[in-house]
Amino acid sequence: MERHFDEQLTALKHTLIKMSALSEAMISDSIQVLCKRDTSAVPRIREHEEEVNRLQIEIDGICLRLIALYQPTAGDLRFILGAVKTNGDLERMADLAINICDKAERLLEEPPLAPLATSLPDMAALASQMVKESLHAYVNRAADKARIVLLRDDQLDDMNRRITTDLLALMQKDSGMIKRALNLLLIARNLERIGDHATNIAENAIFVVKGLDVRHHHE
Repeated sequence: MERHFDEQLTALKHTLIKMSALSEAMISDSIQVLCKRDTSAVPRIREHEEEVNRLQIEIDGICLRLIALYQPTAGDLRFILGAVKTNGDLERMADLAINICDKAERLLEEPPLAPLATSLPDMAALASQMVKESLHAYVNRAADKARIVLLRDDQLDDMNRRITTDLLALMQKDSGMIKRALNLLLIARNLERIGDHATNIAENAIFVVKGLDVRHHHE
């Protein structure tokens, strides 16, 4: 019985890692559509979304079986319940990546806004890093690594504020840029929300390890 439980728990971890990798790839590819003005990655992004949706259902099933069949200990139960939450966060990240892709495709119909050529890719890179690090912290029950993700969220918020300020200045300077700038604002906001979901996963990791709810209490 214990061996079967361990096998299922390992399968849960591997499936979460796979789902996280797909979400990371979707974020990166969506930003590349915008920055390289190349739609060749769009079909792959949409295929990844379908796979993420499939994995979400698979993970929920694994979690239900683990709870129903094996009566896990308190620590393992926290991990499984946290995995249900993490599963939802990863799926939402994929949805946000699709939002970015949709807005990027729309922006390809307009001339690029050169001042943001590096700002958004840098923000996307940090968001992707947070996704990877938060999931690594979760599956390895590494509270110290999770706390690093919480600090990175402050960096991501700062980047979003700077981009927002720059875009608002552009809109005030030239009303012809408003449509493009608004779409870029929404892309930055989606990246910031991806960071929020990564933060949720990091908070779940701390709860699993320490039994502490650190939501709203990162200090």
